[in-house]
Amino acid sequence: MARGDHMGGAGGGAVYGLGLIGALVYYIQTATSFWDGIYGVFQALVWPAFLVYGLLHSLKL
Repeated sequence: MARGDHMGGAGGGAVYGLGLIGALVYYIQTATSFWDGIYGVFQALVWPAFLVYGLLHSLKL
């Protein structure tokens, strides 16, 4: 492989990281109990899956 073949590949990681931080803040702020906070951390880790599921569900595919 040539030396510049992987340029720009880290952009998705930055978007995921910012989304993770935003989701953690949101879910922890809206938690009403300790276990809601723990569930919020789990949701923050897998937020892209929830996003895709919601989009596909709204499209009725």
